[in-house]
Amino acid sequence: MQRWSLGLVAGVGLGTAALASAALGSALPLPAPVGDADYARHPPELVRLGWQLFYDPILSGNREVACATCHHPAFGTSDGVSLGLGDGGIGLGPARRADPANLPEQRIPRNSPALWNLGAREFTRMFHDGRIEVDPDRPGGLRTPLEGDMMAGFASLLSAQNMFPVLSPDEMAGHYSENEIAQAVRQGRITGAGGAWDLIAARVRAIPAYADTFIAVDDTISAPEDIAFTDISDAIAAFVAVEFRSDTSPFDAYLRGEGELPAAAARGMALFYGTATCASCHSGPFQTDHEFHARGVPQLGPGKAARFEAHRRDVGRMRVTGRAEDAYAFRTPSLRNVAQTEPYGHAGSHATLEAFLRDHLDPVAALPGFDRAQVILPDLPVADWWVLEDPAERAAIKAAVQTPPIRLNAGEIADILAFLDALSDPAALPGRLGVPDAVPSGLTVPRP
Repeated sequence: MQRWSLGLVAGVGLGTAALASAALGSALPLPAPVGDADYARHPPELVRLGWQLFYDPILSGNREVACATCHHPAFGTSDGVSLGLGDGGIGLGPARRADPANLPEQRIPRNSPALWNLGAREFTRMFHDGRIEVDPDRPGGLRTPLEGDMMAGFASLLSAQNMFPVLSPDEMAGHYSENEIAQAVRQGRITGAGGAWDLIAARVRAIPAYADTFIAVDDTISAPEDIAFTDISDAIAAFVAVEFRSDTSPFDAYLRGEGELPAAAARGMALFYGTATCASCHSGPFQTDHEFHARGVPQLGPGKAARFEAHRRDVGRMRVTGRAEDAYAFRTPSLRNVAQTEPYGHAGSHATLEAFLRDHLDPVAALPGFDRAQVILPDLPVADWWVLEDPAERAAIKAAVQTPPIRLNAGEIADILAFLDALSDPAALPGRLGVPDAVPSGLTVPRP
Protein backbone atom coordinates (compact mmCIF):
# COMPACT_ATOMS: atom_id res chain seq x y z
CA MET A 1 0.00 0.00 0.00
CA GLN A 2 1.23 3.48 -0.87
CA ARG A 3 -0.54 6.69 0.04
CA TRP A 4 0.08 10.17 -1.24
CA SER A 5 0.56 13.36 0.74
CA LEU A 6 -2.71 14.71 -0.65
CA GLY A 7 -4.59 11.66 0.53
CA LEU A 8 -3.33 11.81 4.07
CA VAL A 9 -4.10 15.54 4.34
CA ALA A 10 -7.66 14.99 3.20
CA GLY A 11 -7.91 11.84 5.33
CA VAL A 12 -7.67 13.77 8.60
CA GLY A 13 -10.10 16.45 7.57
CA LEU A 14 -7.50 19.06 6.58
CA GLY A 15 -8.10 18.96 2.83
CA THR A 16 -8.78 22.59 2.08
CA ALA A 17 -8.32 23.46 -1.56
CA ALA A 18 -5.21 25.54 -0.90
CA LEU A 19 -3.47 22.93 1.26
CA ALA A 20 -4.41 20.10 -1.05
CA SER A 21 -3.08 21.97 -4.06
CA ALA A 22 0.22 22.71 -2.30
CA ALA A 23 0.61 19.08 -1.27
CA LEU A 24 -0.16 17.79 -4.74
CA GLY A 25 2.22 20.22 -6.45
CA SER A 26 5.42 18.33 -5.65
CA ALA A 27 4.21 15.38 -3.57
CA LEU A 28 6.31 12.23 -3.39
CA PRO A 29 4.77 8.85 -2.57
CA LEU A 30 5.02 7.71 1.01
CA PRO A 31 7.13 4.61 1.63
CA ALA A 32 5.57 1.19 1.95
CA PRO A 33 5.12 -0.11 5.50
CA VAL A 34 8.12 -1.83 7.05
CA GLY A 35 7.71 -5.54 7.76
CA ASP A 36 9.59 -8.64 8.86
CA ALA A 37 10.93 -9.19 5.35
CA ASP A 38 12.98 -6.00 5.70
CA TYR A 39 15.04 -7.50 8.52
CA ALA A 40 17.28 -10.53 8.95
CA ARG A 41 16.30 -13.00 11.66
CA HIS A 42 18.55 -13.86 14.62
CA PRO A 43 18.40 -16.70 17.20
CA PRO A 44 17.12 -15.44 20.58
CA GLU A 45 20.01 -17.14 22.40
CA LEU A 46 22.56 -15.26 20.29
CA VAL A 47 20.68 -12.00 20.85
CA ARG A 48 20.84 -12.46 24.62
CA LEU A 49 24.56 -13.21 24.43
CA GLY A 50 25.09 -10.06 22.39
CA TRP A 51 23.00 -8.16 24.94
CA GLN A 52 25.49 -8.98 27.68
CA LEU A 53 28.51 -8.19 25.51
CA PHE A 54 27.03 -4.86 24.39
CA TYR A 55 26.85 -3.67 28.01
CA ASP A 56 30.14 -5.24 29.16
CA PRO A 57 33.25 -3.02 29.42
CA ILE A 58 35.42 -6.14 29.03
CA LEU A 59 35.83 -5.30 25.32
CA SER A 60 37.65 -2.02 26.03
CA GLY A 61 41.35 -1.74 26.69
CA ASN A 62 41.07 -0.39 30.22
CA ARG A 63 37.83 -2.29 30.97
CA GLU A 64 35.92 0.96 31.47
CA VAL A 65 33.99 1.57 28.23
CA ALA A 66 31.18 -0.59 26.83
CA CYS A 67 29.37 -0.25 23.54
CA ALA A 68 26.47 1.09 25.61
CA THR A 69 28.62 3.91 26.98
CA CYS A 70 28.17 5.80 23.71
CA HIS A 71 25.00 4.04 22.51
CA HIS A 72 22.61 3.92 25.45
CA PRO A 73 18.82 3.60 25.23
CA ALA A 74 18.52 6.35 27.83
CA PHE A 75 19.81 8.72 25.15
CA GLY A 76 18.05 7.30 22.12
CA THR A 77 20.97 4.88 21.48
CA SER A 78 23.41 7.79 21.32
CA ASP A 79 25.11 9.50 24.28
CA GLY A 80 23.40 12.88 24.70
CA VAL A 81 26.51 14.99 24.04
CA SER A 82 27.89 16.70 20.97
CA LEU A 83 31.24 14.93 20.97
CA GLY A 84 31.70 12.16 23.48
CA LEU A 85 34.46 10.94 25.73
CA GLY A 86 35.32 7.28 25.44
CA ASP A 87 38.42 6.03 27.21
CA GLY A 88 39.24 8.36 30.08
CA GLY A 89 35.65 9.37 30.74
CA ILE A 90 33.57 8.90 33.88
CA GLY A 91 29.78 8.78 34.02
CA LEU A 92 27.23 8.61 31.25
CA GLY A 93 25.45 11.00 28.92
CA PRO A 94 25.62 14.77 29.53
CA ALA A 95 26.97 14.02 33.03
CA ARG A 96 30.06 12.31 31.59
CA ARG A 97 33.33 14.01 32.52
CA ALA A 98 37.04 13.52 32.03
CA ASP A 99 38.89 11.35 34.53
CA PRO A 100 41.71 13.48 36.03
CA ALA A 101 43.73 10.31 36.58
CA ASN A 102 43.44 9.27 32.92
CA LEU A 103 42.75 12.45 30.98
CA PRO A 104 41.54 11.80 27.42
CA GLU A 105 43.81 13.16 24.69
CA GLN A 106 40.87 14.47 22.68
CA ARG A 107 37.15 14.15 22.21
CA ILE A 108 35.69 11.50 19.92
CA PRO A 109 35.72 13.39 16.61
CA ARG A 110 32.09 12.83 15.61
CA ASN A 111 28.71 12.68 17.26
CA SER A 112 27.70 9.19 18.32
CA PRO A 113 25.21 7.91 15.72
CA ALA A 114 21.96 6.27 16.76
CA LEU A 115 21.55 2.53 16.16
CA TRP A 116 17.94 2.34 15.03
CA ASN A 117 17.18 -0.24 12.35
CA LEU A 118 20.82 -0.94 11.49
CA GLY A 119 19.80 -4.57 11.19
CA ALA A 120 17.50 -3.79 8.26
CA ARG A 121 18.69 -5.20 4.95
CA GLU A 122 18.88 -1.83 3.21
CA PHE A 123 21.61 -0.48 5.52
CA THR A 124 24.71 -1.18 3.42
CA ARG A 125 26.85 1.72 4.63
CA MET A 126 27.92 2.60 8.18
CA PHE A 127 29.29 5.67 9.97
CA HIS A 128 28.86 9.33 9.05
CA ASP A 129 31.25 9.02 6.10
CA GLY A 130 30.28 5.50 4.98
CA ARG A 131 33.84 4.30 5.42
CA ILE A 132 32.63 0.74 5.77
CA GLU A 133 30.16 -0.46 3.15
CA VAL A 134 29.06 -3.49 1.21
CA ASP A 135 31.19 -3.86 -1.94
CA PRO A 136 30.94 -7.18 -3.81
CA ASP A 137 34.17 -6.40 -5.68
CA ARG A 138 36.27 -6.38 -2.49
CA PRO A 139 37.65 -9.41 -0.64
CA GLY A 140 35.06 -10.45 1.89
CA GLY A 141 32.46 -8.25 0.18
CA LEU A 142 33.25 -5.17 2.26
CA ARG A 143 35.11 -1.93 1.73
CA THR A 144 36.88 -0.69 4.86
CA PRO A 145 39.88 1.51 5.70
CA LEU A 146 41.72 -1.55 7.03
CA GLU A 147 41.85 -3.29 3.64
CA GLY A 148 44.58 -5.95 4.07
CA ASP A 149 44.07 -6.12 7.83
CA MET A 150 40.36 -6.74 7.44
CA MET A 151 39.20 -9.93 9.06
CA ALA A 152 37.01 -12.40 7.21
CA GLY A 153 34.07 -14.19 8.71
CA PHE A 154 31.76 -11.42 9.86
CA ALA A 155 28.13 -12.42 9.47
CA SER A 156 27.01 -8.97 8.33
CA LEU A 157 28.06 -5.39 7.72
CA LEU A 158 26.60 -4.50 11.10
CA SER A 159 28.92 -7.04 12.68
CA ALA A 160 31.96 -5.80 10.75
CA GLN A 161 31.50 -2.21 11.90
CA ASN A 162 32.10 -3.36 15.49
CA MET A 163 35.79 -3.83 14.67
CA PHE A 164 36.47 -0.08 14.59
CA PRO A 165 35.52 1.30 18.04
CA VAL A 166 37.51 -1.37 19.87
CA LEU A 167 40.66 -0.28 17.98
CA SER A 168 40.19 3.46 18.52
CA PRO A 169 42.37 4.90 21.29
CA ASP A 170 39.82 7.66 21.93
CA GLU A 171 36.82 5.33 22.01
CA MET A 172 37.62 1.97 23.60
CA ALA A 173 41.24 0.83 23.20
CA GLY A 174 43.02 3.40 25.36
CA HIS A 175 46.27 5.13 24.53
CA TYR A 176 49.68 3.72 23.73
CA SER A 177 50.88 1.40 26.50
CA GLU A 178 47.98 1.73 28.93
CA ASN A 179 46.99 -1.89 28.31
CA GLU A 180 47.84 -4.82 26.06
CA ILE A 181 45.17 -3.97 23.49
CA ALA A 182 46.26 -0.35 23.14
CA GLN A 183 49.85 -1.49 22.80
CA ALA A 184 48.92 -3.95 20.04
CA VAL A 185 47.05 -1.20 18.16
CA ARG A 186 50.01 1.15 18.56
CA GLN A 187 52.34 -1.50 17.12
CA GLY A 188 50.02 -2.28 14.24
CA ARG A 189 49.22 -5.79 15.48
CA ILE A 190 45.54 -6.05 14.62
CA THR A 191 44.88 -9.54 13.23
CA GLY A 192 46.30 -12.93 14.04
CA ALA A 193 47.42 -14.46 17.31
CA GLY A 194 48.35 -11.74 19.78
CA GLY A 195 46.68 -9.04 17.66
CA ALA A 196 44.24 -6.57 19.19
CA TRP A 197 41.14 -8.49 18.15
CA ASP A 198 42.55 -11.78 19.42
CA LEU A 199 43.44 -10.18 22.75
CA ILE A 200 39.84 -9.00 23.14
CA ALA A 201 38.58 -12.46 22.27
CA ALA A 202 40.96 -14.00 24.81
CA ARG A 203 39.38 -11.92 27.56
CA VAL A 204 35.93 -13.20 26.62
CA ARG A 205 37.15 -16.80 26.26
CA ALA A 206 38.50 -16.65 29.80
CA ILE A 207 35.07 -15.94 31.31
CA PRO A 208 33.28 -19.29 31.79
CA ALA A 209 29.76 -17.86 31.41
CA TYR A 210 30.63 -16.43 28.01
CA ALA A 211 32.60 -19.48 26.87
CA ASP A 212 29.83 -21.89 27.84
CA THR A 213 27.18 -19.80 26.12
CA PHE A 214 29.14 -19.51 22.88
CA ILE A 215 29.61 -23.28 22.84
CA ALA A 216 25.89 -23.77 23.44
CA VAL A 217 24.63 -21.36 20.74
CA ASP A 218 27.19 -21.89 17.96
CA ASP A 219 27.73 -25.32 16.40
CA THR A 220 31.12 -24.23 15.02
CA ILE A 221 32.46 -23.57 18.53
CA SER A 222 33.32 -26.65 20.58
CA ALA A 223 35.88 -25.18 23.01
CA PRO A 224 36.69 -21.72 24.41
CA GLU A 225 39.77 -21.38 22.20
CA ASP A 226 37.46 -21.51 19.15
CA ILE A 227 35.87 -18.17 20.06
CA ALA A 228 37.11 -15.44 17.73
CA PHE A 229 36.45 -11.72 17.63
CA THR A 230 34.10 -12.27 14.70
CA ASP A 231 31.93 -14.49 16.91
CA ILE A 232 31.77 -11.79 19.56
CA SER A 233 30.97 -9.16 16.96
CA ASP A 234 28.27 -11.31 15.35
CA ALA A 235 26.54 -11.70 18.71
CA ILE A 236 26.59 -7.96 19.37
CA ALA A 237 25.25 -7.28 15.87
CA ALA A 238 22.39 -9.74 16.42
CA PHE A 239 21.48 -7.93 19.62
CA VAL A 240 21.60 -4.47 18.02
CA ALA A 241 19.51 -5.67 15.09
CA VAL A 242 16.74 -7.01 17.31
CA GLU A 243 16.89 -4.66 20.29
CA PHE A 244 16.87 -1.47 18.24
CA ARG A 245 14.47 -2.44 15.51
CA SER A 246 11.96 0.38 15.29
CA ASP A 247 8.86 0.05 13.13
CA THR A 248 5.93 0.60 15.49
CA SER A 249 5.76 4.41 15.58
CA PRO A 250 2.55 6.37 14.90
CA PHE A 251 3.87 6.91 11.38
CA ASP A 252 4.19 3.13 10.91
CA ALA A 253 0.66 2.65 12.22
CA TYR A 254 -0.59 5.17 9.68
CA LEU A 255 1.22 3.46 6.80
CA ARG A 256 -0.36 0.15 7.83
CA GLY A 257 -3.81 1.68 7.92
CA GLU A 258 -4.03 1.16 11.68
CA GLY A 259 -4.42 4.76 12.81
CA GLU A 260 -4.36 8.42 11.87
CA LEU A 261 -1.81 11.07 12.70
CA PRO A 262 -2.56 14.18 14.75
CA ALA A 263 -3.45 17.17 12.58
CA ALA A 264 -0.11 18.95 13.01
CA ALA A 265 1.86 15.80 12.20
CA ALA A 266 -0.29 15.18 9.10
CA ARG A 267 0.36 18.71 7.88
CA GLY A 268 4.06 18.21 8.58
CA MET A 269 4.09 14.98 6.61
CA ALA A 270 2.49 16.73 3.65
CA LEU A 271 5.28 19.29 3.78
CA PHE A 272 8.00 16.67 4.36
CA TYR A 273 6.97 14.68 1.29
CA GLY A 274 5.91 17.79 -0.60
CA THR A 275 7.02 21.38 -0.96
CA ALA A 276 9.62 21.32 1.86
CA THR A 277 11.53 18.69 -0.20
CA CYS A 278 12.80 16.88 2.92
CA ALA A 279 12.16 13.53 1.26
CA SER A 280 14.53 14.33 -1.59
CA CYS A 281 17.24 13.06 0.79
CA HIS A 282 15.24 11.57 3.66
CA SER A 283 13.50 9.05 1.46
CA GLY A 284 12.62 5.39 1.81
CA PRO A 285 11.10 3.47 4.74
CA PHE A 286 13.69 4.77 7.22
CA GLN A 287 13.86 8.36 5.90
CA THR A 288 17.33 8.10 4.38
CA ASP A 289 18.65 7.73 0.85
CA HIS A 290 21.93 6.37 2.30
CA GLU A 291 23.81 8.92 0.19
CA PHE A 292 26.17 11.76 1.11
CA HIS A 293 25.33 15.45 0.98
CA ALA A 294 27.16 18.66 1.90
CA ARG A 295 24.75 20.68 4.03
CA GLY A 296 27.01 23.23 5.69
CA VAL A 297 26.76 21.76 9.18
CA PRO A 298 29.11 23.52 11.65
CA GLN A 299 32.38 21.78 12.54
CA LEU A 300 33.86 21.61 16.03
CA GLY A 301 36.25 19.46 17.97
CA PRO A 302 39.37 17.63 16.75
CA GLY A 303 38.14 16.85 13.23
CA LYS A 304 39.11 13.70 11.38
CA ALA A 305 42.83 13.60 10.79
CA ALA A 306 45.64 11.11 11.13
CA ARG A 307 47.94 11.61 14.10
CA PHE A 308 50.63 13.10 11.90
CA GLU A 309 48.27 15.67 10.32
CA ALA A 310 48.03 19.15 11.83
CA HIS A 311 44.55 20.19 10.60
CA ARG A 312 41.31 19.77 12.52
CA ARG A 313 38.82 19.80 9.69
CA ASP A 314 36.41 17.01 8.86
CA VAL A 315 35.82 16.68 5.11
CA GLY A 316 33.43 13.76 5.51
CA ARG A 317 32.97 11.46 2.53
CA MET A 318 35.98 12.96 0.75
CA ARG A 319 38.25 11.29 3.29
CA VAL A 320 36.91 7.94 2.06
CA THR A 321 36.77 8.53 -1.69
CA GLY A 322 39.48 11.15 -2.23
CA ARG A 323 37.12 13.05 -4.55
CA ALA A 324 36.98 16.81 -4.17
CA GLU A 325 33.26 16.81 -4.97
CA ASP A 326 32.66 14.78 -1.80
CA ALA A 327 34.14 17.43 0.50
CA TYR A 328 32.04 18.07 3.62
CA ALA A 329 29.42 15.54 2.52
CA PHE A 330 28.00 13.27 5.21
CA ARG A 331 25.60 10.35 5.11
CA THR A 332 21.91 11.17 5.32
CA PRO A 333 20.86 9.93 8.77
CA SER A 334 17.73 7.91 9.29
CA LEU A 335 15.11 9.95 11.12
CA ARG A 336 13.58 7.14 13.14
CA ASN A 337 13.31 8.27 16.80
CA VAL A 338 15.13 11.45 15.81
CA ALA A 339 13.28 13.49 18.43
CA GLN A 340 15.14 11.47 21.11
CA THR A 341 18.67 11.51 19.67
CA GLU A 342 19.84 15.05 20.42
CA PRO A 343 22.21 16.77 19.83
CA TYR A 344 22.21 16.83 16.03
CA GLY A 345 24.70 17.01 13.17
CA HIS A 346 27.83 14.97 12.50
CA ALA A 347 29.59 16.96 15.22
CA GLY A 348 26.56 17.40 17.47
CA SER A 349 26.42 21.10 16.69
CA HIS A 350 22.76 21.67 17.54
CA ALA A 351 21.19 20.93 20.90
CA THR A 352 17.61 20.76 19.65
CA LEU A 353 15.88 19.42 16.58
CA GLU A 354 14.21 22.78 15.99
CA ALA A 355 17.53 24.64 16.03
CA PHE A 356 19.01 22.16 13.57
CA LEU A 357 16.01 22.33 11.25
CA ARG A 358 16.00 26.14 11.20
CA ASP A 359 19.70 26.29 10.28
CA HIS A 360 19.31 23.38 7.86
CA LEU A 361 16.86 25.37 5.76
CA ASP A 362 19.57 27.84 4.73
CA PRO A 363 22.90 26.59 6.12
CA VAL A 364 25.05 29.08 4.20
CA ALA A 365 23.25 32.03 5.77
CA ALA A 366 23.07 30.36 9.19
CA LEU A 367 26.74 29.43 9.58
CA PRO A 368 28.12 32.90 10.46
CA GLY A 369 25.61 33.29 13.27
CA PHE A 370 25.89 29.79 14.68
CA ASP A 371 25.24 29.80 18.43
CA ARG A 372 28.10 27.93 20.09
CA ALA A 373 26.35 28.07 23.46
CA GLN A 374 24.01 25.26 22.45
CA VAL A 375 26.83 22.75 22.07
CA ILE A 376 26.91 20.06 24.78
CA LEU A 377 30.53 19.19 25.57
CA PRO A 378 32.08 17.56 28.64
CA ASP A 379 34.86 19.74 30.06
CA LEU A 380 38.24 18.98 28.53
CA PRO A 381 41.25 21.31 28.18
CA VAL A 382 41.32 21.25 24.36
CA ALA A 383 40.57 23.76 21.59
CA ASP A 384 37.19 23.04 19.99
CA TRP A 385 36.60 25.94 17.59
CA TRP A 386 39.67 26.00 15.34
CA VAL A 387 37.68 25.45 12.13
CA LEU A 388 34.88 27.95 12.74
CA GLU A 389 37.38 30.59 13.80
CA ASP A 390 39.22 30.32 10.48
CA PRO A 391 37.54 32.33 7.67
CA ALA A 392 38.98 30.09 4.97
CA GLU A 393 37.65 26.96 6.67
CA ARG A 394 34.19 28.49 7.09
CA ALA A 395 34.21 29.53 3.44
CA ALA A 396 35.10 26.00 2.34
CA ILE A 397 32.19 24.53 4.31
CA LYS A 398 29.76 27.02 2.78
CA ALA A 399 31.12 26.58 -0.75
CA ALA A 400 30.39 22.87 -0.67
CA VAL A 401 26.64 23.46 -0.26
CA GLN A 402 24.93 23.05 -3.64
CA THR A 403 21.26 23.04 -2.66
CA PRO A 404 19.09 26.20 -2.61
CA PRO A 405 17.55 27.57 0.61
CA ILE A 406 14.15 26.30 1.71
CA ARG A 407 11.59 28.83 2.90
CA LEU A 408 9.26 27.77 5.70
CA ASN A 409 7.30 29.88 8.18
CA ALA A 410 7.12 29.23 11.91
CA GLY A 411 3.90 27.25 11.63
CA GLU A 412 5.31 25.00 8.92
CA ILE A 413 8.44 24.35 10.97
CA ALA A 414 6.26 23.39 13.94
CA ASP A 415 4.26 21.01 11.74
CA ILE A 416 7.38 19.28 10.41
CA LEU A 417 8.65 18.88 13.97
CA ALA A 418 5.30 17.30 14.87
CA PHE A 419 5.72 14.84 12.02
CA LEU A 420 9.27 14.01 13.13
CA ASP A 421 7.94 13.33 16.60
CA ALA A 422 5.49 10.88 15.01
CA LEU A 423 8.56 8.84 14.00
CA SER A 424 9.20 8.12 17.69
CA ASP A 425 8.51 4.51 18.62
CA PRO A 426 7.38 4.12 22.25
CA ALA A 427 7.78 0.34 22.12
CA ALA A 428 11.33 0.42 20.78
CA LEU A 429 12.80 3.34 22.72
CA PRO A 430 13.35 1.57 26.07
CA GLY A 431 14.70 -1.52 24.31
CA ARG A 432 13.15 -4.96 24.34
CA LEU A 433 15.64 -6.48 26.78
CA GLY A 434 16.58 -3.19 28.42
CA VAL A 435 19.71 -2.72 30.51
CA PRO A 436 21.02 -5.84 32.28
CA ASP A 437 21.48 -5.80 36.03
CA ALA A 438 24.94 -7.34 35.65
CA VAL A 439 27.29 -8.83 33.05
CA PRO A 440 29.45 -11.99 33.24
CA SER A 441 32.72 -10.09 33.65
CA GLY A 442 31.45 -8.51 36.85
CA LEU A 443 32.43 -5.06 35.55
CA THR A 444 30.18 -2.04 35.96
CA VAL A 445 27.20 -1.83 33.59
CA PRO A 446 26.80 1.71 32.13
CA ARG A 447 23.82 3.49 33.70
CA PRO A 448 22.72 7.14 33.78
